[in-house]
Amino acid sequence: MTDHKSEATRPTNSSISTQTASGVLWMTVQKWAIRVSGLVTIAVLTRFLSPEDFGTVAAASAVLPFFYLLSDIGFSAYIVQADRADRRMLSTGFWFSTLAGLLLAAVLVAAAPLFGLLFTSDEFVPVLQVLSLTVIFTALSSVPMALLRRGMRFRALAVQGATAALVAQVIAVAMTLGGFGVWALVGQAMASQVVVAVLAWATAKWTPAFAFSRSEFWTMARFGSKVLGVEFVTMCRVSAEAAIVSATLGMAALGYLNIAQRLVQIVQDLTGAALVPVSTVAFARIRESSERLRNAYVRALRMTYAAMSPPLTLLAVAAPLIIPILFGDGWDESARVAQILALAGLMVVGATLDHGLFYGTGKPGQWFVYAVLIDALTVAVTAVTARWGLEAIAWGFLGVAVVATVTRWFLVARLLHASPRTLAGPFGFLAAAVLAGGGAGWAVLELTTGLHPIVRIGLAGVAVLVAYLIAVRLFARQVLGELAAYLPHPSWISRIHPTPKTKEQS
Repeated sequence: MTDHKSEATRPTNSSISTQTASGVLWMTVQKWAIRVSGLVTIAVLTRFLSPEDFGTVAAASAVLPFFYLLSDIGFSAYIVQADRADRRMLSTGFWFSTLAGLLLAAVLVAAAPLFGLLFTSDEFVPVLQVLSLTVIFTALSSVPMALLRRGMRFRALAVQGATAALVAQVIAVAMTLGGFGVWALVGQAMASQVVVAVLAWATAKWTPAFAFSRSEFWTMARFGSKVLGVEFVTMCRVSAEAAIVSATLGMAALGYLNIAQRLVQIVQDLTGAALVPVSTVAFARIRESSERLRNAYVRALRMTYAAMSPPLTLLAVAAPLIIPILFGDGWDESARVAQILALAGLMVVGATLDHGLFYGTGKPGQWFVYAVLIDALTVAVTAVTARWGLEAIAWGFLGVAVVATVTRWFLVARLLHASPRTLAGPFGFLAAAVLAGGGAGWAVLELTTGLHPIVRIGLAGVAVLVAYLIAVRLFARQVLGELAAYLPHPSWISRIHPTPKTKEQS
């Protein structure tokens, strides 16, 4: 790839709105494909594998992302938002990531017994050692993946992500039915990373040069160190939580918590996870205009609240019915935890957008300070509440979520030169809509105790959605029109509430 071709992958300002909408749509389709099929897979696996199996892989997965990050040190994030990306710079990032990935995989194999001292599981060490191979494939695919994101080729990313997930899930089910136990989960993780790496290279159609620039390396490293700091803090928090829960309550308790967190994450992914990769690129394209950036952010925040809140509200109401249907008997302890975590998820809905905002505007250092404070608080709360069980830990998470949300209002307001009240405003309609939807869903469940659980969940979902839409119509009428502007052929929504396209959308 020549320098000219590298730069050609960057979209023009005139196409930002269209490509952003298309990117959100395609990445959302990917998440639906992955998560819906993943629910089916988990429904099968939880009937054959034990909570200890899930807890063991969850513990190993808490260690791995730290090594993924070290192999990249934020270079891919820099490539996505950089003003220019020539072949020399890309090759520098690739060769560093490749060498780092190989060395870190070897270090992880050697250090696995030391990590094993934190967890009470005989299978943890061999599981972590095998999963160390995923570090190599993650490193190899980092630059091609960054190029696809930079070029806003989200359709290609969606297709390859969904393909990798489906292949991995088939392998996991086959290995489970074959009696491989916990290794079925290991096989799933390995297959996913391998397929992603292969497809990323095939799609990006990029080859590195045999070149390494010290100046380019240090430029990327200065930016990437802040990104690495954010992710490192997050990984430390996840690992600390896993160690605290497993040491205090046992590996089975970690498995119950992992299933509850997975369910909440699935709901979030189905509705808003596409915002992070897309918004990072979109905000980077308009960051030179403070007014345009501010208006785009507030509008996106309202739409994020509107899209992500109804399913989380339903989960907060109906988790005791949903979990036995999805995961079978024996997972009841995850239900109440999932309800509380769904409430915490509602509090931090805007965090997905804020993440993309700070990275897209080239200010990862400010997000790093926020991450250090909030993640340290989360670990401290987990350590204090663990003695009272999983529910107490979940309530602690909810408390931290409240603090995190208020903190972000002030942090983002400073970045956008806006009033914190301006950013807190959309949260008011969110609270009203969640209370209305949650109350309606709870009432329906109370009135339908004699019906089949699936029917009750469906009726509760309809009640939540209707009450939620009424509340949105009363308190934030413009949201429906804003959502319509970003949907393909939204004539039916436009008839409900037509909204002209603003200059920020063009």
